[in-house]
Amino acid sequence: MDALHALLEGFGVALSLSNLMWGFVGVTLGTAVGVLPGVGPALSIALLLPATSKIDPTGALIMFAGIYYGAMFGGSTTSILLNTPGESATIITAMEGNLMAKAGRAGPALATSAIGSFVAGTLATIALTLVSPIVVDVALKFGPAEYFAVMVLAFTTVSAVLGASPLRGVAALFFGLYLGLMGIDTQTGQARFTFGIPELLDGVDVVVVAVGLFAVGETLYVATYLNRIADRMENFGGKVMMSAQDWARSWKPWLRGTALGFPFGTLPAGGAEIPTFLSYAIERKLTRHPEEFGKGAIEGVAGPEAANNASATGTLVPLLTLGLPTTATAAIILAAFQQYGLQPGPLLFETQPELVWGLIASMYVGNVILLILNLPLVGLWVKLLAIPRPLLYAGILIFATLGAYGLRNSWFDLLLLYVIGLAGFLMRRYDVPVAPVIVGMILGPLAESQFRRALAISQGDLSVFITQPIAAGILLVAALTVLVPPVWRRVAARRAARQR
Repeated sequence: MDALHALLEGFGVALSLSNLMWGFVGVTLGTAVGVLPGVGPALSIALLLPATSKIDPTGALIMFAGIYYGAMFGGSTTSILLNTPGESATIITAMEGNLMAKAGRAGPALATSAIGSFVAGTLATIALTLVSPIVVDVALKFGPAEYFAVMVLAFTTVSAVLGASPLRGVAALFFGLYLGLMGIDTQTGQARFTFGIPELLDGVDVVVVAVGLFAVGETLYVATYLNRIADRMENFGGKVMMSAQDWARSWKPWLRGTALGFPFGTLPAGGAEIPTFLSYAIERKLTRHPEEFGKGAIEGVAGPEAANNASATGTLVPLLTLGLPTTATAAIILAAFQQYGLQPGPLLFETQPELVWGLIASMYVGNVILLILNLPLVGLWVKLLAIPRPLLYAGILIFATLGAYGLRNSWFDLLLLYVIGLAGFLMRRYDVPVAPVIVGMILGPLAESQFRRALAISQGDLSVFITQPIAAGILLVAALTVLVPPVWRRVAARRAARQR
């Protein structure tokens, strides 16, 4: 009942005229940016981070929730019509959805994607509402040792899981830790990692780093390496309609995709890739029309899209309750909280309940806005795909530059923006994940603070991290996250070699 009461108060916040307006703005901007080729949700949010610096925290975070959902809808449109997935989780949508578009069924593909996103987003938000208070109750019992263990878990999951190589992920994490610890040490008052540069004494702005890595770096990479691919947009008749048969073939995949996606999203090493591929495999086995798979089956769009959106909502459970980002997009949302001096976690539910529950309530509202606003306007979003790529990339860079400069009107921020953007470009080029940089930068100082507090309480005894049951359990999960994947890959490789 407490959660229900808090949610009702959250609806009072989310349905206020100003916050409702920010929800509409977020959905519209997110869709408009997300529909552009090669632009995923993480880049969309990073690009729009500076634009919200003057908005109150509640309105800004509600706007970001709308940008998140809108960018995912826009990414589905691009995947279906251009066969250009904005992120790895929409590969299946691009595959089957684009084949449907080539067969003249772009409308039903876009419709089942949009409605499936609404169904999955709504059901997953209900699950978020129910699960979050339980996790918060547990997390409120945490002490410094437990909080430090949670942050170590965050470090290991994003560095070991994202990207092809755990070693590259760890390298990116340490780069982020270096940036996060730059400036004045709060305990000793000594400057560290500043190279005698006065502008670095206050540290590096996380928004500049996020925009540099995700907007500038990603844009430079896409413009350099993916611009050689000629886009061919499939014909779109302008009507987004589903027949009775399409509805009959879609509703069960929507529910199954949601049931798969949300639990995976809540896991520290979850993500959306696994549930989308699992959903596709399940729908292929359960379908009554197996001959259509690989040629444009509507179930192959409905299930994975629902799984993708449910997983996206699921990632907000560890983010809001523990401050634990598990995807690149979650890391950028964490940067959005940090922009306002807020740290997601159980204490945020205690100190800022209106903000947290207003944000959760806005997700219900945002899903409805997304459906009402975007289905009738899909023809408008399709026209954005006709923007020439050179103009698109130039526009993104100009917007990123103006946004970064507008934060503090500092030429040094612009220099940092493009130095970090160049680093982001090189990281993308050599398959080094960028999300660990943001996670390390934001959580590094907090982990250091909790580590020092734990040692102060235990009088310098390091065993406090393994004698506390919760802390030891979390550190064990972190160790398994690093050790299990390579062992599993070796076992699978040996099995494959024996079968040959």
